[in-house]
Amino acid sequence: MENDLAVFEDHKIRRVYDEESETWFFSVIDVIRILIQQPDYQAARNYWKVLKNRLQKEGSEAVTNCNQLKMTAEDGKARLTDVANAETLLRLVQSIPSPKAEPIKLWLAKVGYERMQEMADPAKSLDRARETWQKYGYSEKWIQQRMMGQETRNKLTDYWKEHGVQKPDEFAILTNIIHQEWAGISIQDHKKTKGLKSENLRDHMSEAELIFTALAELSTRQIAETMNATGVNENKIASKKGGGIAKKARIELEDKTGKKVVSTNNYLSLNIDRIKK
Repeated sequence: MENDLAVFEDHKIRRVYDEESETWFFSVIDVIRILIQQPDYQAARNYWKVLKNRLQKEGSEAVTNCNQLKMTAEDGKARLTDVANAETLLRLVQSIPSPKAEPIKLWLAKVGYERMQEMADPAKSLDRARETWQKYGYSEKWIQQRMMGQETRNKLTDYWKEHGVQKPDEFAILTNIIHQEWAGISIQDHKKTKGLKSENLRDHMSEAELIFTALAELSTRQIAETMNATGVNENKIASKKGGGIAKKARIELEDKTGKKVVSTNNYLSLNIDRIKK
């Protein structure tokens, strides 16, 4: 997950990018503050509480689709807050009478359109990422490896989306299975090993870690395609097998070199805790 700020007119809207589902999630409260034209956070929070209860009683899917993620609060601390993707927010906006409703809808549609452009032409997203990595001082060799890994990742998630894997937590489960299998350690423990908190693990991987991650995900996709794996359970099997192929290669390399692939090194010195995708 990566925290970032989006700007609508002069208002800041907190958002989080979920790399597993490749989705932006926006703070519901921040959007409501704009809609009710109320700068006070508590007033917007109370409004959302009442609205959420009403929508829940009506059986609205918009409320059901809202998740909670940690975002930086006004006091600088990371706190859980209700978030929603652009599609869900569009539905919520329809429930709030406001002169800002149409401008917000257009803004959210623009966000969605930009994402659709990137999905149609992934090079646009990668080009923007390359510029950011260059800005923070990564080597060209590392950037090339990171981009190759991202392309491999995108092809895998595209396969999942087309074969019955839709929810963010399902993407996270499958990704962790692959990682646990090849690295012998979970994503969360890998982050702890590197001293990371909210940072994106892949932005702190060594060249070897990126290569083995890509090998595991490439193998997973090709196995899934061979199996015609559909749904979470069948893709769990493919994920374990794909990660296992990279595991064998990792162990063989470590035996030959005497060096561990999973390292404690990170790129925190480059101050990249807010890489924008």
